[in-house]
Parts: sequence; structure tokens; C-alpha cells
Amino acid sequence: MIKLEKHTWVLVADGEKALFLRNDSGAAAPVLSVVRVEQQDNPKQSDQVSDRPGRRADNSMGQRLAMEEADWHQLAKDRFAADLSEILTRMVARGKISRLVLVAPPRSLGELREKMDSAVAKTVVAEIPKTLTGHKLQDLQKIVIYDLELM
Repeated sequence: MIKLEKHTWVLVADGEKALFLRNDSGAAAPVLSVVRVEQQDNPKQSDQVSDRPGRRADNSMGQRLAMEEADWHQLAKDRFAADLSEILTRMVARGKISRLVLVAPPRSLGELREKMDSAVAKTVVAEIPKTLTGHKLQDLQKIVIYDLELM
């Protein structure tokens, strides 16, 4: 069971939106408030690609092979995770964050973990592998508290 102690930060993120929340109350009755919001415009892959994938010659068969198209949508999500990691690094270095809960879909959590500075990693007290960025703050708070109590 993990409690949301006072001044514990909760990062709720996906590949396009991030909410930086802080518990401004005690562990007995946590109250999360939005401190910062980060967002990026990331259209779906089909809206970012205008042409067919490139082609290259296959010398052994005398044919042309289609080259694999880059997934620009996923690349933007991964870049967003790197940007969030940089923001967290600065906040930890300035002493703003000493306890952190990460809430993100599994792939986004993996990207965050991969890009995360060791100083930030030391502040992480829990990870919740869920997509919650679309929830209202009140509902989001209930879900986070409930999931932490199950740990």
C-alpha cells in the first residue's frame, strides 16, 4: 500500500498529453491539483503521410521492393516522452520533486523509463500502467488513490 504523502507529484501522461499534479494535502485525504499541463498536436499516422512508401531495387529478382514507412505518429509520442523526461529532470534538480508517481500506458511508461535521468528514477515511488489523461481531475484522483492502495 502506497500513500500519497503531502507534496507527492503525480505525472499522468500518454503520448500526446501530460498533467503534472501535486498532492497539496496530507496522505489521509489527498487532494491533487494541476500544476502544469503539456500537450502536443500529433495527428494519426494516415494524416501525416501523403505519399506511398519509397521503393528500392531488389537485385536478386529484378523487382522493386516497398520500403517500410516510418511511423511518424509513434515517433512523435516517443519524442514527447523524452521531452517529459527533460522537464522532470529539471524539476528534480531544482528540488521541486522528491516523490513521484508515474501514470501512463505501458508503452509510454517504458519510453519514460528509458529516457529518465537516474536522479528522477530515484524519486519514483510507484507506476500505474493506465491511460487516464482523458478523465476529469476528480475521477482521476479517485483512480490513482485506489490503485496506490492496492499496491
